[in-house]
Amino acid sequence: MKASGLVKKEFGAGAGRDELGRRDFCSNKATTMGGDFSETLAEKRALVDKRLDELLRPVAGCPSSLLEAMRYSVLAPGKRLRPVLVLMAAETAGGDEETALPAACAIEMVHVYSLIHDDLPAMDDDDLRRGQPSCHKKFGEALAILAGDALLTMAFQVLAEHYPATTAAHCCRELARAAGAAGMVGGQVDDLAWERRMEGTWPEDMAREQILDDIHLRKTGALFRACLRLGVWAAQGERHDGPDRDLLGLLDEFGRCFGLAFQIRDDLLDIDGSTGQTGKRVGKDAARGKLTYPVLWGRDESRRRAEALCQQAYSCLQPLGDSAKNLSRLVPYVLQRNS
Repeated sequence: MKASGLVKKEFGAGAGRDELGRRDFCSNKATTMGGDFSETLAEKRALVDKRLDELLRPVAGCPSSLLEAMRYSVLAPGKRLRPVLVLMAAETAGGDEETALPAACAIEMVHVYSLIHDDLPAMDDDDLRRGQPSCHKKFGEALAILAGDALLTMAFQVLAEHYPATTAAHCCRELARAAGAAGMVGGQVDDLAWERRMEGTWPEDMAREQILDDIHLRKTGALFRACLRLGVWAAQGERHDGPDRDLLGLLDEFGRCFGLAFQIRDDLLDIDGSTGQTGKRVGKDAARGKLTYPVLWGRDESRRRAEALCQQAYSCLQPLGDSAKNLSRLVPYVLQRNS
């Protein structure tokens, strides 16, 4: 990659970056989800679905009831946004989809494990997920917990078995950090702490906006950033000097902005969406007194901030040129999605 020289040129001044991002993003937004790109997304989702189906097959010692619960949750109709990000990041790094598919599937397994556990009565208490009964409603709480546990551990098995040692080790580290106590799980803990008004979780002088960003940079954003990093590692992990550091830096910042914009849109859908569109119960955040972006800023300001974050995400990709074309076209999806 030749990101280094371009980074200096394009990102020398914050104002220039904002102008570039706003102009290019807005001109791209109207056309990005046209027929050709929709077909591209559908093809990538189909690749992921096929590989997930192949990975989730009977093996000696795995109870059939456990496998059924795992397959029920993983193969339910979904956006597959996170694995698609892995594939597109690998493409940006000069890799191919076949090499990146194990990492993409590992990410989706971790994501689905988190959904299964989030839906439990002790957590977010949701009865509907991806347009069908949540795993614990279909199979009972005990088996749902174990299905989530199995998917989490299987993700690391997939990485270890499908990549050379260096790439596998780094992919496992990236995923563990993103999904663990200082990442997704830690964010979920703090999200519950706010909901239950647990004192002492944050400094008393910490603004609510900082608290909300802190929660979602971990609960939602950490896994998005891992998607991009795993894609790069899958493509470049065996290079003698490792992956391009400038590329990792650009995609990491892209993932930060993309993940926060995604969460803002998710919060808006809980207010303005429908169960038919989202495949899950809506209106639940307000009922539970959760701290969300629309609660903090209102609908209009939330939408404005989501668009500003998408503009920032888009500008992160400009030094990468055509190699990041598909990632660039994916950015407006965050604002346009209804599920």
